[in-house]
Amino acid sequence: MKDTLRPGLTHTMRYTMPDNRTVPHLLPESPGFATMPEVLATGYMVGILEWACVEAIQDHLDPGDLTLGTHVDLSHEAPTVPGSTITVDVRVVEVEGRSLVFEVEARDEHAVISRGAHRRGVVDRGRFDDRIARQAEETRP
Repeated sequence: MKDTLRPGLTHTMRYTMPDNRTVPHLLPESPGFATMPEVLATGYMVGILEWACVEAIQDHLDPGDLTLGTHVDLSHEAPTVPGSTITVDVRVVEVEGRSLVFEVEARDEHAVISRGAHRRGVVDRGRFDDRIARQAEETRP
């Protein structure tokens, strides 16, 4: 992690929402989700906001560094329909060791759709890959 990764960094990302990011597409095997309206699913919204945070800091990581989401505290305030452009603004508000906190806000053409905070941890990709390989091996029958 470079010393340029510090509070105050900002980033804006725009995302045009496709048809397949709606609630019925989130877990199609769920009958409850299948009958929901064709609006942005909260699960996909979280992923879009995480993506913006990852983009915000990518130039401030050392080779071999990776960030992983560790906590989300986000609202979902308004529906978003396919074809809408979602604008996500993120700001690094805290850097404590290898822990990062972002303030996030997302809006479409009609309203603010989300605001809140997201925490990510900076980890060594090689060590993380080794850990998940061990877990996968232990999980196999």
